[in-house]
Amino acid sequence: MKGKSKIENRKSEIFRLTRRDFLTRAGGGFGALALGGILGAERARAGAGLAGGKPHLPPRARSVIFLFMEGGPSHIDLFDPKPELNRLAGQKLPGSFGTVLTAMGEQGSPILGCNRTWKQHGQSGVWISDWLPHTSTIVDDIAVIRSCWADGLNHVGSVCQMNTGDVLAGRPSLGAWASYGLGTENESLPSFVVLRDNEKKPHGGGRNWGTGFMPATYQGTPFEFGEQPVADINLPKGHSRGRQRGKIDFINALNRTHAAPRGFQSDLEARIDSYELAFRMQAEIPDVVGIENEPDHIKSLYGLGNEKTDAMARNCILARRLVERGVRFVQVYCGSGSAWDAHKGIEQNHSTRCAASDQPVAALVKDLKQRGLLDDTLVVWGGEFGRTPMSEKGDGRDHNPWGFTMWMAGGGVKGGQTLGSTDALGLRAVEDKQHVHDLHASILYALGLDHMQLHYMNNGRRETPTINTGKPFLKLFG
Repeated sequence: MKGKSKIENRKSEIFRLTRRDFLTRAGGGFGALALGGILGAERARAGAGLAGGKPHLPPRARSVIFLFMEGGPSHIDLFDPKPELNRLAGQKLPGSFGTVLTAMGEQGSPILGCNRTWKQHGQSGVWISDWLPHTSTIVDDIAVIRSCWADGLNHVGSVCQMNTGDVLAGRPSLGAWASYGLGTENESLPSFVVLRDNEKKPHGGGRNWGTGFMPATYQGTPFEFGEQPVADINLPKGHSRGRQRGKIDFINALNRTHAAPRGFQSDLEARIDSYELAFRMQAEIPDVVGIENEPDHIKSLYGLGNEKTDAMARNCILARRLVERGVRFVQVYCGSGSAWDAHKGIEQNHSTRCAASDQPVAALVKDLKQRGLLDDTLVVWGGEFGRTPMSEKGDGRDHNPWGFTMWMAGGGVKGGQTLGSTDALGLRAVEDKQHVHDLHASILYALGLDHMQLHYMNNGRRETPTINTGKPFLKLFG
C-alpha cells in the first residue's frame, strides 16, 4: 500500500508538472499570438515584400481590377476590324501566313469573314463592333492595346501564363506579387480577391491565384459564386464573438507551437493568418457583400436583376466595393471555365458572352469614374489569347496567341487611345508588340512597382514577376 501510494503520488506529480508545463507553453503561445497579431496587422498594412509596402515609383493606381474573359475573346470581332477578312472569306491564308500555323495544322483552313458592323465612337474615334454597344460609350476612358501576344496554345497553359507569367505551373500570380509588394489597406479583408461568374473553376484552378514559391499568405482568396461569397462567414448559432475569439486564440497557439520548429513550411503560417483574417472578415464581409443596399439607379446601371447580366453585374459591383475598402487586387472571371472558347458557332457564343458582360463592364468604369475612384483604380480587360482569322468547324475560330487585344482604363492610363497593331488579317502582332510580361510590367508600373526591383529569393535564385524580361508600355500612361 505504501509503495502504491508513492507511485500514485509520483503520477500526480507528473500530471501536475505536465499541466504546469502546458500552461507555461500555452501562456507563451498566447503572448506570441498577441505579438504576431500586432506584427501581422502591420504587415497587412505595409506589405512584407522587398518594397516594404512602399512603391518604387510614384504610384498611379492603388488597386487593380482585372476583368478576365476566360476562353479567348475574338479581337477581330470586337476591337480590331480587318476588312480583308471579308474580302478573302472562304479562301486559304496567303502563303506568308501559313507557315506560322504549321504547328497547329491550321494552315489549310479557309478564312472566316466577320459579320459585325463597325463604328468609331467617342471623341477619340476608337473602333468598336456592334457586339459591345455599352463599351462603345466608355472608349474615351480606355486604351485599346491591339498588339498583345503570348506563348501558350491551350487554355491551361495560357490562362496560367496570363496570371503568373509562365505557361507552366509553380510561379506566383500577379495578384500575389502585388500583395507581396504592397500589402493591403484594409486588414479586415484579403489583399487579393478572386470572383467567378459561375460555379465552374478557371482552367488550372487555384494555381492561377496561388503564390508558387512565395509564402502562401499572399495567395488570392476566391469568393464563392452566389449571394454569400464567403462560406460560413456568419458566427455559428449560439456563439458570441468573444467565444469565437477564444477558440481561434487557442487553435492558433497550438498551431504556432507546432510551426515553431518548421519555419521552412509557410502553409501553417498562412493558415494561422487565415484564421485571424476570417475572424475580422466576419464583421466586415456582410457589409461588403450587401449589394442589395446599392441605390436602384446603380443596380440598373450594371444590369443587376437582369437574367443575362446579373452574375457579372453582381461581381462588378462587388469588385468596386472591395477596392473602395482598400483591397489591392481583384480578379473577376467572366465566363469562368472557358465560356468564351468559340471553336464552333462563334456568333452564338460571343453574342451570349457579350450580352452577359458588356453592360456590367462599362458600368464599372462609369461608376468608378463618377465616384472619383477611376483615377487610382486600374481596370484591365482581356483573356488568355484571341481567335484566328481562319475558320474552325466551319463557323468558329481557333486559339490565337500571336496577336490579340486587351484594354486598360484608369490608374494613370490615357484613355481614347488605340495602341499597337496586328497584320492585315489579325493573326500576328506587328507594331508595339506587348508580350504578357510587358503587360504585367505595365500593371505593376501603374501600382508604383518596378518589376525588376520587386523580387523574391527562391533557392538562391532572384525571382521577379516577369522572369527578368518585359518592360512597361509607357505609351499607355498620360
